[in-house]
This record gives sequence, C-alpha cells and structure tokens, in this order.
Amino acid sequence: MAPITIALDAMGGDHGPSVVVPAAALALIRHPDMRFILVGDQSRIEPELGTHPALAAKSEIVHTDVAVAMDAKPSQALRRGRWKSSMWLALEAVRDKRAAAVVSAGNTGALMAMAKFCLKTIIGVDRPAIAVIWPTVEAECIVLDVGANVGADSRQLVEFALMGASLARALFGMEKPTVGLLNIGVEEVKGVEQIKEAAAVLKEAPLPIRFHGFVEGDVIGHGIADVVVTDGFTGNIALKTAEGTARQIAAYLRAAMRRSLLARVGAVLAQGAFGALKEKMDPRQLNGGIFLGLNGIVVKSHGGTDATGFACAIDLAYDMASNGVVERLASDVAGFHAKLELEGAA
Repeated sequence: MAPITIALDAMGGDHGPSVVVPAAALALIRHPDMRFILVGDQSRIEPELGTHPALAAKSEIVHTDVAVAMDAKPSQALRRGRWKSSMWLALEAVRDKRAAAVVSAGNTGALMAMAKFCLKTIIGVDRPAIAVIWPTVEAECIVLDVGANVGADSRQLVEFALMGASLARALFGMEKPTVGLLNIGVEEVKGVEQIKEAAAVLKEAPLPIRFHGFVEGDVIGHGIADVVVTDGFTGNIALKTAEGTARQIAAYLRAAMRRSLLARVGAVLAQGAFGALKEKMDPRQLNGGIFLGLNGIVVKSHGGTDATGFACAIDLAYDMASNGVVERLASDVAGFHAKLELEGAA
C-alpha cells in the first residue's frame, strides 16, 4: 500500500507544535504507512520532533513563521495569510498533490475561506459544509452542516445529504445510508419551506440513500439516521448544546460520586462502568470537523484539544484518504445532477 501523506498546520490551535507533533507520533503508531508534512516555525517544530525519532524519519518540515491568529477575520486571514502562512502552505500541499489531506486546529473561518480559495469546490457543489461524527446509542452518525453556512436552500440541503451519505459509505461501509432532515417536528406539514422542499426531493429522487424523513433534535443521539442534515446555523447550535450537555452530565456525576462515603465506595466498585461511560463521552475520541465539498480533504481539529484529540483528527483524515471520499463524493454529486437533467429533459 502506498504511503499516505498528511499535511499538518503545526502552528494552528492554542498549543501549536507542542500538541501537533506528539499527536502525529500517536497517529503514526496506529497507521505506520503515514508520512507527514509539518508546516510551521522550524525552530519550534524540531525540538518537539527530536523526542520522536520514528516520526522524524517520516516527516518533512516546511518552514514559515507566519501563523493565522485564532481571532482573525476570514477575509483578513485570506488577504494577509495567503502564500506564506502555515495554514495556506498546508492547504497548498493538498492542492499540489504532495499530501492527501490537511489537518489544522486553527481559525475555522479562516481555514474555510482559504480552503475554498485554494482547493475550490467540487463541480456541482454550491457550498461546502462542515460535517462531524456524532456519537449515538448504537454507534455513530454524521451531522452536517455544523457551521459553514448560516442558511441553506433546498438544493443545498439535498447536496449536504448527498455529501453526508458519501462520507457514511466511505467511513462506515454502508451501501445506502439512512438520511434524515433536522426539523422542529416529524410531521410533513412542519418546518420552513426549504426543508419541506428538500424532503420532497430526497423522498422522490433516485438517490443512493434511504430517506428517513424529519428528525427532531432530541433523537439525533438515538442513531435513527446515519446522516442528519441541517443548515450551519441550526447545526452549530445543536453541536454546542450537545457538547455543553455532556460536560454538564459529567459534572453532575463527579459531584454525586463525592457526596458521601457510601457514594465514594460505590464509585470505586463501578469504576469499570464509569470508565466506559467516560470514554464514550470523551469529545477527543470524535475530534475533527470535516470540510465536505472541496477538491481535497480538510479536517478541522478543535483548537484547544490535546495530543490525543488531534491524533483522532489525523486518524479521520487518514480514513477519508484511504477510502477515496473526495472521488466518491464527486461521483455521487455528478450522478445526481445528471439525473436531474434527464428528468428535466423528459
């Protein structure tokens, strides 16, 4: 198997090389066929790389001391950070086919703006979307868009559904993923017009999916759909609400376990169960927002994550590259638009 090269924005996020380099070392243990392009300040990367000789042997450093600030406006970052920032040079490696994917923990808006400008969108895709892997009772599902687009019309929602389904086929091995539209109710009469119009298309069009119908926010975690589609405004609120609720439940559990001596004893006896719950609720294990709809793989890591979380984002990029997600997605979108043209001609 040919090695898969991942470009890493070593200067992105809250911690820079002190997290990115150890994360790459962790990911390399799981995927020995990986190689890395580490983009950033060489004087900061090399000391970290020196403690990981196996990683150093499979890494190339592309030096730049320019980093995009976490609070920079996307337009400013694109104007000032193009050509020489660590974020841009990492994306450029994917554009020039020197890397199969890029992972960055940097400014989300700047990364999306630069990615669209550098990689361009797939033919037939109106707007890229950000997808995340969402934990459910059964396994995981894909939710998109969670922040790339404030609003979306019916055509864009259908495109999101196609892109999410392509990702589910590649990552989960599903032939016809179940797709649902996030809505304020499951009844067909509920929701704004663009959601109802998208539902009509998804129900009738000959697509490689199984349309579930409308999905309410409280059942996303039940796993009733493999892909849940919404616009970026609603999706981002749902994501942040879920993350906050998980932290709240964890705080409740810690407080309850310390309440009395009997509770502490019970906590010791239930360590195995609590360990499994902690692992299931650990956001680091599913870290990584996927930019779908671009001519290249871009994964956005949480800016404040540690090496374990960033390594999971690298794993995600590796899985997408291994399974040819971009090619599958482009084929699905092209096929959908060809069918629409045939129906229109008929």
